[in-house]
Amino acid sequence: MTLEEAQKIVDDWIKTYGVRYYSELTNMAILTEEVGEVARIIARRYGEQSFKQTDMDASLADEIADVLFVLICIANQTGVNLKEAFIKNIEKKTQRDKDRHRNNPKIR
Repeated sequence: MTLEEAQKIVDDWIKTYGVRYYSELTNMAILTEEVGEVARIIARRYGEQSFKQTDMDASLADEIADVLFVLICIANQTGVNLKEAFIKNIEKKTQRDKDRHRNNPKIR
């Protein structure tokens, strides 16, 4: 699936089942909540926190997909073409960091 296809799938889903997009502010709050759910799983699975009984069935893949869905909603409603934005972002990172990480003794 391409990023364009993902943006269309989300847009079609919102128009069919979601009635309309939530406001950008509401979606930003939802995105923050979803990222928190990813953080909760990571902290328990890879960090020092232990799982609560209610967290045992949490799916990292599902929570990451929730983050992606809301992020795509925000892109759609603000007119961001994710493919173009991602390409420009990779180009920026490449220009800025092409040697920085290779020369960082902390990550060798």
